[in-house]
Amino acid sequence: MFQVTFSDQSLSVLNSLSQAEQLSLMDKLSSLTNSILSGADNGIGRFQRNGKTFYRLRLDELRIYFEKINIALHCHFILPKNSLNDFLFRCKMPASEEAVLENHQSFWDYLESLAKK
Repeated sequence: MFQVTFSDQSLSVLNSLSQAEQLSLMDKLSSLTNSILSGADNGIGRFQRNGKTFYRLRLDELRIYFEKINIALHCHFILPKNSLNDFLFRCKMPASEEAVLENHQSFWDYLESLAKK
């Protein structure tokens, strides 16, 4: 069992959730073990960024991004699934480039093509 810590952003989102959603999220995070985090097919995504290993946990309509630091799991972000910020973080783009991405016509063309499917 790990100690769970939260960034300001993730704590803000956590506080905005209902009590049942908070408990579900905490149950999922507190049930993680080293063997689950090191496993290949456990539903937890993993990627490297700036020399750190980040994990992504899917929970209903949320995506929880965290890293393991010694005996703790530090939640960096809790984001709505399929949001622009979720996309930017998964694709390793800094959130500050959000405005740059929106200025490219190909981005809007891609979004429109998704809506037509």
